[in-house]
Amino acid sequence: MIDNDDLMGGEAVIEIVENQLAENNPPRVKETLMRLMLEGIDREEAIQYIACALCVELVDVVNHQAAFNEQRYNTNLDALPEMPWAEDF
Repeated sequence: MIDNDDLMGGEAVIEIVENQLAENNPPRVKETLMRLMLEGIDREEAIQYIACALCVELVDVVNHQAAFNEQRYNTNLDALPEMPWAEDF
């Protein structure tokens, strides 16, 4: 099983987010980055917020052999900078 703390601070997760931005896939990632920056959050912190939302999915995929849930990922991105799922970790 993946340790949630390892994922939350992992450079690999940040790299995945950067790749999602570069490929604009899913588009909601770039939209979220722009929204957070317009709210006054600097880019680095915004990327970290997005990485937290991504970790929810990665933990589920690895620990429960579940498919990546893009709908839940989008919902979590929309909630940022709030992280209502954080209580579950």
